[in-house]
Amino acid sequence: MITQTQVIILRSVDYQESSKILTVLSKEHGKIALIARGAKRPKSKLSGLIEIGNILDVVYYYKSTRGVQSLTEASISYSTPNFRIHFDRAAIMYATLELASQLVHENEVNTPVYNFLARFIPWLGEEEEVQPSVFCYNQLRCAELCGFDLDDRNTILTKDVYLNIAEGTISNAIDSELSYKLTVLQARFLKESIASKNRAVLSLGLYGGELKQLIRHLDVYFKYHIEGYKERRSDSIFEQMLQESK
Repeated sequence: MITQTQVIILRSVDYQESSKILTVLSKEHGKIALIARGAKRPKSKLSGLIEIGNILDVVYYYKSTRGVQSLTEASISYSTPNFRIHFDRAAIMYATLELASQLVHENEVNTPVYNFLARFIPWLGEEEEVQPSVFCYNQLRCAELCGFDLDDRNTILTKDVYLNIAEGTISNAIDSELSYKLTVLQARFLKESIASKNRAVLSLGLYGGELKQLIRHLDVYFKYHIEGYKERRSDSIFEQMLQESK
């Protein structure tokens, strides 16, 4: 079946001498693999289009019994050089795309996650100033989109606050077999992010080691609630960015 749709490139690997295999999130068929034959050749029409995070309008031949679909045409819907010249933005994008990729199964159409990424990538590329805590914000939004969002149990910030992994709550009491005590800033960030989707929460000033710790806590939350959840390959890049943001 010839399919014309839009895709977000999640991953790209070289295949043989001149081709690439892409993992993409597509509007039509969810997360699939596409082979871009000849994409590594300088004169290929696909040369320069295959970048992680690019949003493409594509045509491919889809057959449900195939593990890899054949890409025949592609054009740019959104791309920006900012991801090549701004290390911090690239690190946030790679980590977010890798997180989203783990939340969507092969051939699963997940419109909420697709729409979230399709809005986030241009925002990240064009926003004048980007805070590293946006990745932590994205963790919370992705958990919400996939149905295991955190619940705020009327937490009072002037008291001790805990992230309860099994129960999926933040509260002033330990109500889970696996709980983390939060710093005041971590607790405020979670509480305000849960209450509102306003990115004003990014101005709270969650940086460095405190941000890194909260990201790790939320990764444990994902591991607890998603079977087979793995460490992100992009974490080394993202953690280097966090070191530079101190």
